Amino acid sequence: MTASTRAKPWNPYIAGALAGLLLVLSVWITGKYFGASTTFVRAAGMVEQTVAAERVAAMPYFKKEAPKVDWQWMFVVGIVLGSCAASVASGTFRVQAVPDRFAARFGPGTGKRFGVAFLGGAVAMFGARLADG
Repeated sequence: MTASTRAKPWNPYIAGALAGLLLVLSVWITGKYFGASTTFVRAAGMVEQTVAAERVAAMPYFKKEAPKVDWQWMFVVGIVLGSCAASVASGTFRVQAVPDRFAARFGPGTGKRFGVAFLGGAVAMFGARLADG
């Protein structure tokens, strides 16, 4: 697709409203909220099980939330695959270590970008775990 024929991205307000409706439907139909933070912790547990299964089995958190592939894990995989499919379909897919907006403000260095991304992810995960997410 060329720039002139590329599909326009979704309006973020409409996309947010649709995500909110999806959450309401999820709770109404299944009685469960969809989320991702527990999945990342469980995935870390699955990776650690490959090298120290007895350590994972002894952890109080993993006694409560066993590392496993469940509907939340599949939900996260669906987010990744769905976002890739949507970006390819709209013609906006590209592999880029440093986004243009970040490079314009902070420079093109990948080290700074990865550091900020890691720190942001750590803060977000801490907040999600603090909220029991």
